[in-house]
Amino acid sequence: MKKIINTSKAPAPIGPYNQAVLIKDTLYISGQIPIDPATGNLVEGDIKMETKQSMENLKAILEEAGMTFEHVIKSSIFIADMHQFAQINEVYGSYFDADTAPARETVEVANLPKFVNVEISMIAVK
Repeated sequence: MKKIINTSKAPAPIGPYNQAVLIKDTLYISGQIPIDPATGNLVEGDIKMETKQSMENLKAILEEAGMTFEHVIKSSIFIADMHQFAQINEVYGSYFDADTAPARETVEVANLPKFVNVEISMIAVK
């Protein structure tokens, strides 16, 4: 019934969870922060680079499940500073076709894991 999705092309979970869970045709992807899976280090200093790394981590998980960003129906973006929204949105938007982009919310939060500036989770359906 429930299939766990994990790939070495995305960061290993830093807690008691998996990168993603597939239930029938629906994939629930855990929030991804800007950790480079090759080094295990945080990508820091530039919000666009941080967002790109988070999106690349999500892309790797989608690919492991046999999906693409076209399958994403819902995204949640958590950011530490709403003043960075435009830069985050620019990078995030480059991964989607505007006509078929998923539903989304963006929320400013006090803190994120490892005190990063951005975390993104997604739900995708085949």
